[in-house]
Amino acid sequence: MTSTLAPEESEAGFSRVPPQAVPAERSVLGSMMLSDSAAIECQDVVRPEDHFVPRHQIIHRMILSLRSQNLPSDPIALTNALTKSGDLAKVGGAAYLHELVQSVDTPANGPYHAQIVKEKAVLRRLAEAGVEITEAAYAGQGDGDELVAEAAARIATVVEGARQDDDFVLPADTIAGTLDAIDQAKNGTGMTGLSTGFIDVDSLTSGLQPGQMIVVAGRPGMGKSTLAMDMARACAIKQGIPAAFISLEMGVDELNMRLLSAEARVALHHLRSGQTTEDDWRRMARRLPAIQDAPLYINESANTLGAIQAKLRRLKAREPNLGLVVIDYMQLITLGGRRPESREREVAEISTSLKRLAKELQVPIITLAQLNRGPETRAEKRPTKADLRESGAIEQDADIVILLYRDDAYTPESVHAGEVELIFDKHRNGPTATITVASQLHYSRFVDMAQM
Repeated sequence: MTSTLAPEESEAGFSRVPPQAVPAERSVLGSMMLSDSAAIECQDVVRPEDHFVPRHQIIHRMILSLRSQNLPSDPIALTNALTKSGDLAKVGGAAYLHELVQSVDTPANGPYHAQIVKEKAVLRRLAEAGVEITEAAYAGQGDGDELVAEAAARIATVVEGARQDDDFVLPADTIAGTLDAIDQAKNGTGMTGLSTGFIDVDSLTSGLQPGQMIVVAGRPGMGKSTLAMDMARACAIKQGIPAAFISLEMGVDELNMRLLSAEARVALHHLRSGQTTEDDWRRMARRLPAIQDAPLYINESANTLGAIQAKLRRLKAREPNLGLVVIDYMQLITLGGRRPESREREVAEISTSLKRLAKELQVPIITLAQLNRGPETRAEKRPTKADLRESGAIEQDADIVILLYRDDAYTPESVHAGEVELIFDKHRNGPTATITVASQLHYSRFVDMAQM
């Protein structure tokens, strides 16, 4: 859906013209033709498409083309270049180029006028986005949350396009913060991110970092949801930091039962079967205040990418200190109304979008993922990241890939029964390793081996 702003008729009968500053555009182009320094400053602010007048866009592009070849961009050189490209008549001929130069009092004003041109361009794009959003709302196509997500993305594109001065930073501007982080890691606990609740995992990763996408993958029944809930509990209950748990597989009641089981050490099957004892109730009563006070936001209604994006953006606006997001699980997410070429392409787009969302919200996102049947067909049952189902993009986008393996899932009498291997098969900012934790699935939790 595209929309181009055109002059509109108001109720009073006169034409409403989109935001523009034609005299400023003329000044910018004339200044760029007259002065190299003005041209450098102006092209750092204004792009050709920022001009409202189409022929100004053509002239600006040709000026940039000539400058990129270290050629002069005065009216004579421009006339020659536009003649060769067949665009001279489109811009009003050589006379209009000389007219632009003559309209400039001093090229020093060009960069200031460039800011005006840029501001008007941003306002036009915001207005265009508003038209598109309004049309989509009236059409009523798609889920409401998807429309909200698309609207937010459209506005964000306009805003990000306006921030040309944010693209590059100097070491002088950033190194102090980096040294502080290094010093904190050396003199503190070594933690620079969010604690997962597992000592060895925190030691390996220095905590989960803002903007990371962490993929927790395994075959069904290995404990992916359990591990994710353990990390969400460590964030929201133990550290008091807001966390979000988006479940596409389990309902709120089942998640609450897992919370109660893990926190109060009450057998999960007691809660599900109604066989709770007096001791179970006493244990739950002791932990209930901590659970009720925890900023753990659970959502079971979001199942499309657009809905997840919209809900998390709203939650982040409400909870600026949001520390962790868990999505259970990736392959259950759909794109909504759109039909991709293949399921692999769909999962790839979802994976890339979740990574971008983690960077946008500046929170670590843990997303669970299923593995294919590869491990079960091999003599060596331990999985690898190559076993990720449906898309290699998941492996590519992830900062950390944790694969779960329980030997007793295949060999009940194993000497390693009750142990779970967390196989860090990808770690973008650190070493790979295998960390063993203890399985207490009857309490719906994993714990450090030292707590056994």
